[in-house]
Amino acid sequence: MSESLQDQIQFLIEIDKLKTIERKTRIMHGERLENDAEHSWHLAMMALVLQSHANKDVDMLKVIKMLLVHDLVEIDAGDTFAYDSVGNTDKYDRELKAAHRLFGMLPKEQAEELLQLWLEFEVKQTPEAQFASSLDRLQPL
Repeated sequence: MSESLQDQIQFLIEIDKLKTIERKTRIMHGERLENDAEHSWHLAMMALVLQSHANKDVDMLKVIKMLLVHDLVEIDAGDTFAYDSVGNTDKYDRELKAAHRLFGMLPKEQAEELLQLWLEFEVKQTPEAQFASSLDRLQPL
C-alpha cells in the first residue's frame, strides 16, 4: 500500500470521530441531539435541493466540499454553540489548530485543498462560502 493511500485511510478513520460530536440542536423526529456528521450530510443535501435559491451563481461541487469539511475541526475543537460568548473568544484559534492537524494527515496537495476550503468557509467572502454559510445558519431551524 502506498504511503499516500495509508495517509488517506488514516484520515478517513480519524474523521469518523465526527459522528461522536454532539451539537446543541435536536433531530427533527426524535429527542436526541444531532451529531456533526448528520449535520454535514444534511447541509450537503440542502445545497443540492436549494441550489436554485443561491443569490449568485455558485460552483455546487465546491459548496458541497465546503459543507462536508467545515465542521471536521470540531473533532479537536469541539462544537461551540453560537451564543457561547466565552467559547467564541478563541474558537477560530482552536479550530485553525485542529484544521492543521487533521488536514495535515493527508498528502500535501489534498491537505492544502481542504485547508483552503475550510478557510474560505470561515471568511465568507466568496459566493460559495456565503451560500454554504447561509445553509449552515438555516439548518438548525
